Amino acid sequence: MKGMIIEKTGGTEVLQYKTDLPLPTPKDGQILVKNDYIGVNYIDTYFRTGLYPAPRMPLILGREAEGTVVATGGGETYGFSEGDMVIYLSEDTYAEYTAAPAAKALKPPKDLPEKIGAGCLLQGITALTLIREAHHVKKGDWVLVHAAAGGVGLWLCQLLKAVGARTIGTASTAEKIELAKKAGAEIMVNYSHENVEEKVMEVTNGEGCAAVLDGVGKSTFDLSMSCVARKGSMVSFGNASGAVPPFSIAKLSQKNVKLLRPTLFNYIYTREEFEHYAGELLDLILHDKMDTRIHEVYPLEQAARAHEVKPRAAQS
Repeated sequence: MKGMIIEKTGGTEVLQYKTDLPLPTPKDGQILVKNDYIGVNYIDTYFRTGLYPAPRMPLILGREAEGTVVATGGGETYGFSEGDMVIYLSEDTYAEYTAAPAAKALKPPKDLPEKIGAGCLLQGITALTLIREAHHVKKGDWVLVHAAAGGVGLWLCQLLKAVGARTIGTASTAEKIELAKKAGAEIMVNYSHENVEEKVMEVTNGEGCAAVLDGVGKSTFDLSMSCVARKGSMVSFGNASGAVPPFSIAKLSQKNVKLLRPTLFNYIYTREEFEHYAGELLDLILHDKMDTRIHEVYPLEQAARAHEVKPRAAQS
């Protein structure tokens, strides 16, 4: 089959397009999917660069896709059969075929446009679980979202507005600020020349934010801690600028802050959890007009272009 692999970590030059990869065989609990569209996410770049250790080499990148079931393995496959259209979360999706866990697949609603399933699941469910589980956001809460114009950031802006929260977002350009405002951010701070902490304290009357949702990591962690309110939640969920270095746990006692470093798959570990959050997300997309931004669609052999621009495209 065709696929995109890496045999070592590095820049986009390590991405190799192959046409002779072995066709995977679905094991117990798996379905074999012929992919139509494949989501592109920042986590793909983490494995490519080595920020996250690769589970094996060579490695097929990718975490979400949509396509057609062409075979099923044994065991529990949740009623999927050959010919079913599915959207799903799985490793090894930068390929023509993927042996995916049936427990993390769904038949898309009939009125869901193509490409949306491949572009919404990973980032959309991540954002949804952050505001439902990492910190249960309530109406009226002030929430700080770093990189508000990024993939998860734009989902957070939309979802926080939907639940009645008040969002302060950060971004570095006028274009990104407009994107985040359009998505629902009430206040935007251009961190390239504005003081984020001062703005947060001005807007919140010196109290800080009930939650800080930080997918940037190393470069924003201390700032995030200074912006969180007493008894608030500091949620560090990404490493776009690098991993957060070790720090003294006593630092949390200054404001009785709750610190979390969640990963999505511990929130959707069971089939029931996955169905709950995926179903809620799809309902929001279809009925509340949540926007799944597809930056562009690239041929699989041009996956490097997607990594060079920004991880928000879908591949075919």
